[in-house]
Amino acid sequence: MTYAPPADTSMPPSIATLDGIIRPFLAEDIGDGDVTTLCTVGPEAQLDGVLLLKEPGTVAGLRVAERTLRLLDPDVTFRTILAEGMSGHPGDVLAEISGTGRALLTGERVALNLLQRMSGIASATGRFVKAVAGTGATILDTRKTAPGLRLLDKWAVQLGGGSNHRFGLFDMVMIKDNHIAAVGSIDEAVRRVRACDNQSRPIEVEVTDLDQLREALELQVDRILLDNMDPETMRAAVLLARGRTPLEASGGVTLATVRRIAETGVDFISVGSLTHSVKGLDISLEIG
Repeated sequence: MTYAPPADTSMPPSIATLDGIIRPFLAEDIGDGDVTTLCTVGPEAQLDGVLLLKEPGTVAGLRVAERTLRLLDPDVTFRTILAEGMSGHPGDVLAEISGTGRALLTGERVALNLLQRMSGIASATGRFVKAVAGTGATILDTRKTAPGLRLLDKWAVQLGGGSNHRFGLFDMVMIKDNHIAAVGSIDEAVRRVRACDNQSRPIEVEVTDLDQLREALELQVDRILLDNMDPETMRAAVLLARGRTPLEASGGVTLATVRRIAETGVDFISVGSLTHSVKGLDISLEIG
């Protein structure tokens, strides 16, 4: 079976793209009906509510929450108070919402799940960006995202002040250790890609030591990833590269270590924990 890449990976996503992501989540949660709400709330009942921030952080995903509710009630009013990408404090109202009671209560959990996850990613990204401020290093995400949520996860990274690495396997070449082991050398792997890829997509090569770095530098690839190197080796790599090829640091980067890594002079730092270890930001929907 042949799989096509996503038709739209632009940011922010279009309404059609968002709706296509959200619909399966609503179907999973609602099934053949929200029995509690259907039994307790009349079809004509109108309710008002607010999205309330309960801990400090960066807000991301309000547009997603809005689309979730509007898929259940196209006439929902959703007035944003705190803009996407802004920092907030406990007690801040993020948005004021009005609509049919059934839509608000049935869509509440899916809307909050997505809003909380995206805000958690944006908040974590913001902390990493702040930690490397002034060094010139750019914080990147990775492909370590939740299946089905990659577009939203990567959008949240942008809203937190970070930048996106490749979206998937189709939009950039990443020659990693297993590819090199499979063909015998970095040189051979790069040669095969250049002979095969008729779109001439950007090529990044992963290296684990300075000898591999020297080999990769001679091949004039677009970026070189320094995998799990200590800061001293990274500093030596930066001196060796002399700005000829952008360098990316990766491997177990934490908030405690990222500043030291950035100070070695690398251009990019990719952080898998931004999306693979998400702690959702505490946000609630308050009706009344």
